[in-house]
Amino acid sequence: MSTLKSVREHKNLTQQELSNKSKISVRTIQRIEAGTKPKGHTLKSLSKALNINEKELQKEDKLLEFELESEELQKRISIIKFINLSLLPFIFVPPINILLPIILMLVTKIKNPIVKQIISLQIMWTILAPILFMIGVLFKVGNQFTIFLLIFIFLSNIFIILKNAMEIDQNKKLYFKLNFSML
Repeated sequence: MSTLKSVREHKNLTQQELSNKSKISVRTIQRIEAGTKPKGHTLKSLSKALNINEKELQKEDKLLEFELESEELQKRISIIKFINLSLLPFIFVPPINILLPIILMLVTKIKNPIVKQIISLQIMWTILAPILFMIGVLFKVGNQFTIFLLIFIFLSNIFIILKNAMEIDQNKKLYFKLNFSML
């Protein structure tokens, strides 16, 4: 992901909003996000609109170390925790436990990598949980094992959600995450 795209998404701006704010065309922003390095007036305008150092915009594929105002950062962290915890009420209804966080992500315009990982992890859990349950049922170990397996599957999801919520709160990152994103 390009540095410009990372900063833009972190600041919850669309390409059009950044274009309006910086007076740089959407097409130029798309080219920069695709890999073209910004220079001169474009670089100055974008860095001023995003309120970051010009050198930060020239970095390649590195995590950015720019700072947000602490109030804005706390607000975003709270929203990310809320999106994560919104999984809990619907863990027994797999399609909704994925749709609700996606809807919240779109409504709040917070599409950062942590939110995408939260949703990707839940999609993976939603795929793997029934498979694990079916494998357990196929072994025909007994009704008690089937009930135990079902309880274990749901408790593991609750544990993952709560552990990630604590990690977001303490370290601004996820404890459980995938090495890829499904979004």
